Amino acid sequence: MAKISISLDAELVVEVMVLAGIGSPQDAVEAVVRDYVAHGHRTETRTEFKDRNLREADATPQEPQG
Repeated sequence: MAKISISLDAELVVEVMVLAGIGSPQDAVEAVVRDYVAHGHRTETRTEFKDRNLREADATPQEPQG
């Protein structure tokens, strides 16, 4: 797997380390990024399911009203 190096505000990384209970800055930042990606995937899944239900509801012929 390819690795990258970035600069981050030290206070920000320390806060993540404390909140997550992780002792390594590298592991703390990696945990935040993984959580962000997982959150995105969960959102996509929920949105896709909702969109599919809306499309199916729109495609169902409705009985005439009146």
